[in-house]
Amino acid sequence: MLKVTILCVGKLKEEYWRMACAEYSKRMKRFADFSVIEIEEEKLPDYPSQAQIDNTLKKEGKRLISKIPDGSLIASMCIEGKQYSSVELAKTIENCAVEGKSSLVFIIGGSWGLSDEVKDISRIKISMSKMTFPHQLARVMLCEQIYRGFQINNGGKYHK
Repeated sequence: MLKVTILCVGKLKEEYWRMACAEYSKRMKRFADFSVIEIEEEKLPDYPSQAQIDNTLKKEGKRLISKIPDGSLIASMCIEGKQYSSVELAKTIENCAVEGKSSLVFIIGGSWGLSDEVKDISRIKISMSKMTFPHQLARVMLCEQIYRGFQINNGGKYHK
């Protein structure tokens, strides 16, 4: 069974976001070993310098990289990534297993994004939209799209 992980910076603050992610996590149990791993977000002043931002990205990046299982297919969520349709994402999930990968890791950065080190080790870079979304909503959207991908790959009725 494919192991799918969302590795992210920060916690979901509101209960309704946690409930939404928990619902998709429950639904995915029949398709994959699904989990969400949160790492602590670095604290920054209200108006950080670029050096402070860069330092934060490096620290968060190191912690993210340390949580990635060896041999995983890594997909970073970043603005410069490709916009995937639901069907394209489903194909990516399907191809992971075909390529002999047992683990697929999606990475969501903090409010300042992801370090270059994280993006450099990512084989896939995904942009959800040209619009900007709160990180909490982005996590729920990603959970939903991963679930939709499994439904597409298994001929489910969920995707119309």
